[in-house]
Formats: sequence, structure tokens, C-alpha cells
Amino acid sequence: MAIHTMQEKIADLRKRSDEAMLGGGAERLDKQRRGGKMTARERVDALVDPGSFEESGLFAEHRATLFGMAGKSFPADGVVTGAASVSGRLVHLASQDFTVSGGSAGEMHSVKVAEIMQMSLKTGSPFIFINDSGGARVQEGIDSLSGYGKVFYANVMLSGAVPQISLICGPCAGGAAYSPALTDFIIQTRQAQMFITGPQVIKGVTGEIVTAEQLGGAESHMANSGVNHFIAEDDRHAVLLCQKLLSFLPSNNLEDPPRVEGDPNVDPNTALDDVVPTEIKRGYDVRDVIRKVVDFSDFLEVQSGYAMNIVVGFGRVSGRSVGIIANQPCVMAGALDINAANKASRFIRFCNAFNISLLTFADVPGFLPGVTQEHGGIIRHGAKMLFAYSASTVPKVTVILRKAYGGAYLAMCGKDMGADRVIAWPTAEIAVMGAEGAAEIVFRKEIEHAEDKPAKRREMIELYRESFANPYVAASRGLVDDIIEPADTRKYLALALESLHAKREARPPKKHGLIPL
Repeated sequence: MAIHTMQEKIADLRKRSDEAMLGGGAERLDKQRRGGKMTARERVDALVDPGSFEESGLFAEHRATLFGMAGKSFPADGVVTGAASVSGRLVHLASQDFTVSGGSAGEMHSVKVAEIMQMSLKTGSPFIFINDSGGARVQEGIDSLSGYGKVFYANVMLSGAVPQISLICGPCAGGAAYSPALTDFIIQTRQAQMFITGPQVIKGVTGEIVTAEQLGGAESHMANSGVNHFIAEDDRHAVLLCQKLLSFLPSNNLEDPPRVEGDPNVDPNTALDDVVPTEIKRGYDVRDVIRKVVDFSDFLEVQSGYAMNIVVGFGRVSGRSVGIIANQPCVMAGALDINAANKASRFIRFCNAFNISLLTFADVPGFLPGVTQEHGGIIRHGAKMLFAYSASTVPKVTVILRKAYGGAYLAMCGKDMGADRVIAWPTAEIAVMGAEGAAEIVFRKEIEHAEDKPAKRREMIELYRESFANPYVAASRGLVDDIIEPADTRKYLALALESLHAKREARPPKKHGLIPL
């Protein structure tokens, strides 16, 4: 029956829209919910401000005809794309629909994603990609691969210009996993898995037997690979983490992070006096220091289960976003190893790209010694931290809590690495190496010729500590700007960040530096 009147055309439009909005149909949507997962559109609705979502590409369809694809309809080609606001700020997003051909990525599917990413770049707004896909749509062959290429290229174009956040809410396998890997943050739910080759392929090629969860589950990636940054209990938790993360970030690299009404209290906090033990080898949780410094004890830790000897994350001081990097003395004594250096370097570079001030808490005995570390490239990986801090032009403030030895002292943003402010607590020991090791070298002859060698050794250790391993020597050389009482740390940082927020620092003209990858 021909459609002639406007009302008939509108009725047809509504019918087509309703069908497309249903994705794979009511039965598949219910199956998705029964599996403990939200649907693609429910995830979007949970993430964005009510009524703010403007969809694009609702009527997109594939054009494949081979391998039984002729005449098959894939509503919206299996991905919901558009613009919306989150807490009143513009974002662009894509949400894969597993109920449509398993969320598989065909040509139009990826073209839609790449086009919405380009709009994100044009408008200077964050891009959020909610992944839930069985992978490439094999029936579309090379066109599917071409689509992936478009998305990967767009990821790189957006990198450092607008924040990119990936939510992994279902399977993310094969080439599809590389798009999240190119984004700034990955939030993975406990129901989701990510891997390049699945358990069956691995078994066939290498003979190794592993489950999908062991291979690419959230805990596995957090503890072993360091691929993801946050673990979410479910889809709703993933959305909440994404919203909170966005609250610390600017919309693009040309803006400062949003300043909110922070905690105005900067009165001395004597509770800080008791956090760090004066005994140099006693551990403590550095997050207890961080929470007593940031506004309302609100600290969003990133990669909390990976390379736990270093802590990174976001907080605020007097309403200003800061990126925090801190040695963790209760894990490996806070020593820097390969994974910690990579974790910190990536975080530092993100903060620098998006104008987020860097706040460093140093309590580090050195780089982790050992054959495994040396053969694994600790020289190359440790150099990434030196590079990342030196290349950063945002305000950099370092607090030396206790020990800061050798090259690791520099790697935690010492004055010579471009720190704008370096302050120390009275407990700080700043030296080429620990007093015990240094005394063995500096006073070797005195110890060897002493009648009571252990007593002489203790005496020389104390002499070295008093002569060199204290903050006053560094302060006398201008390498420490001030030595403060722990209770005054928050006040000092608030004043420093206020005076530094307009900092601008020119660098030599070049395409980019060559970080030791």
C-alpha cells in the first residue's frame, strides 16, 4: 500500500524507529538482562543526563550480500551512537548492541563509531565507547577490517586532544581489543573478558588450557597485564565510575579541569604526624597520607590492583583536580620496578596532556634490584618516568615523606626534573643511597680497622645519616624549597597549586620527544 499523506509518512517513520530501537528484539533484550547485563540503550540512559541523548545513525544498515547476509536486517548495525551530556557537559559516545548479531563490528558499524569520534574531536568533548561485541563481522571480510582501521586511526587522532574512556561490559576479542587499548582509561566489568586470541585458539596453537576468565577477566587484567584501569561490579557500577572519572577531567586539552567547590578547611591536621613511621624500614599505607590531604578524603585510585608498589589516581585540593603519584611503602618497600614505572609514566603523561597538576609523594628506597628486572629492561622502563616528568609542563609539586634515594629520588620528580615546588617532612632522608649501604662504602676502612666492627658500623651509619641523609642538606642546596610539619601539608599544597595554576612553560619546537618505549 502506497504512503501518501504526511500522517502516513510519520506513522511509517515511527514504526521504523520503534523497530530499530528494539535492537535484536524483545526476546534477546530480555536474555541480555537475565545475564546480569544492561542493554546498549540502557547503558546510555544510565550514563547521560536525562533527555540529553541525541542519536545519530539509527537507520544505518550493512550492504553485504555474501555468506547469507543478503536481506538480513541489523538494526542500527549493532551500535548506538550519538551526543549527550554528563553532569551538564557534552560527550560523544558509542554503545555496542550485543543483541544485534552479537554486537559484531561490520563496515557501517565501525563507520558510525569513527564518525561520532570525529564529532568528539571537532567539538572538543570526551569520547566514551561501551564495548559488548563478539568481534569482527566475519561475513563482511575485509570491509570489517577496514572499519576497525578507521576506529583505530580515530583513536590516535583523539589521543591527547580529548579524553577517551572505554567501558568493557561484555566480550571484547580479537582486533576489537585494540581500540580500548588506544584509549586513556578502561573500565571492565566482572562479567566481561578481553583477549586477542581466545582459549580455543590458544589450546590449538600452544596446547595451553585456560578459561576465558583466567585469560581475559577483569581480575586477570588488573593483577597481571595492567590493561584495565578500573574493575566494576556490573554495568551500573561501570557507568558510575565513568561519571566520577569525567568529573576530574577537562573536556579537551585546551581547557583546564573543572574547578568545583572544594573543602575550604586547610587547618593543620595533626593526624598526619602519626602516619609515617620514623623507622626507615617500617611500612605504612601511603593512601592514608593522600586521603588526609585531598578534599573530603575523596581519592579515585587508578589501577589499584596493578603494580601496587606505586599508587596513582585523582583527587582535588581546594577544588582543583590533581593527579597523584605516590610510592607505596607497604608493598615492596615502595621500590620502583618495571611495572610501576610504566604505570606511573602513562598516568603522568595523561595528566600533562590534559592540564592536570601533578602531586608526587616520595618515599622510595630505589629501583628494584635483581636479574629479572635488569634483563626485563628496568633501565629502559625506569627512564620512562624520568622522561614523563621532565616532559611535563603542568604544575609539579613533590612532597618527600621519608626516604628518597639515588636515581629513584629523581624519578619521583626531584627539583632537577622540573618540579616547581619540593617540600620535605622532617622525616625525609635524601641521599645517593641508604645510610647502611653508604656507610659501608664511605667508611669501609674505618669499619675494617675497628676493634668492635658492628659498633663502629652503627656509629658510621649514624654519622652518615646526620651528615647527608636528612632534608636540611638538600634544603641548603636549594633542592628542597621548604621543610614543613606534616600537619601543614594540605595548606602548603593549596597555596602552591593556587600560585602555580597559571604556569606556562615553553619547550623546544619539535614533533614530539622520543620516550624510551
